[in-house]
Amino acid sequence: MAAAITLLQNIVVFAIPALFAITLHEVAHGWVAKQCGDLTAAHAGRLTLNPLKHIDPVGTVLIPAISYVVGGFIFGWAKPVPVDWRNLRAVRRDMALVALAGPFANLLMLLAWLLAVKWLASGYAQRFEMAEQWLRFLFSMSINGVLVNLILMIFNLVPLPPLDGSRVVSSLLPAAWVGPYNRLAPFGFMVLFGLLMINTFSSAWGLLIQSLLRNVLQLFGLPA
Repeated sequence: MAAAITLLQNIVVFAIPALFAITLHEVAHGWVAKQCGDLTAAHAGRLTLNPLKHIDPVGTVLIPAISYVVGGFIFGWAKPVPVDWRNLRAVRRDMALVALAGPFANLLMLLAWLLAVKWLASGYAQRFEMAEQWLRFLFSMSINGVLVNLILMIFNLVPLPPLDGSRVVSSLLPAAWVGPYNRLAPFGFMVLFGLLMINTFSSAWGLLIQSLLRNVLQLFGLPA
């Protein structure tokens, strides 16, 4: 029974920040697209904070579970917000802005979770007379919030179609190169998943994230 409760707690302290991270990431894409002239996401009901609207049963549930069991890492994606690039006022500029909106949302959430970690570690939280187990629970969830958003932000900035970083690259490439470059999109996730299955690459990726997390925590005066 105790083991089951511990497992449930471990799932919850990761799942809550992850749901916030993917939901606001996708909403940010749609909201910026709307400001730039495209209402596709709005009409599709995707400018909502309801995480169920952004969960892809395969990419958000099945693939992460399989990748964790098989490879010891979590790999997946949310349901992409629909954007009709033809509706954007300045296509190349706005395409980059829409793409960057998701990682920028993750950056803001990362900072918010960092402030929560800072507050919980400062001792001020004890004034609210919360039970020690609740303080540990909230602290673990906040650390996971920093980690999840850091991973999503860095991962999505990789310039491999269909990730957000590739949209920024597309906006900068000569017009003749954009089509061939974007045609890599159907293979992008397969390439990334394959690389992560290679122990050397996955270890290097893990070390990069650990190093970045440690530096971010130290920057805020927190123990790494």
